[in-house]
Amino acid sequence: MILELADIRIHPGRQAEFDAAIVNGVESVISQAKGFRGYKVNKGVESPERYVLMIFWEALEYHTVDFRQSPAFQQWRAIVGGFFAAPPTVEHFTLLKKSG
Repeated sequence: MILELADIRIHPGRQAEFDAAIVNGVESVISQAKGFRGYKVNKGVESPERYVLMIFWEALEYHTVDFRQSPAFQQWRAIVGGFFAAPPTVEHFTLLKKSG
């Protein structure tokens, strides 16, 4: 399992619109991608224009190749891209340890 972590900064004052857009984008577009296994999205408390999107993929290539090189990626960006104050920082992680 791969965790994609996207650190997103949006334009101030557009949080309510972006809240709806990011959920819509993930649930209507990304969730249909091969290898998608779930997601979480968190909003900043101290920085309300900052979001952390976590997407779980079966394998790295499902995100970096299959999704990123598909028309679905452009659909995703069309839904959320206009909110971005800067390009998101995206990194991938593997699980080291899970509690519980």
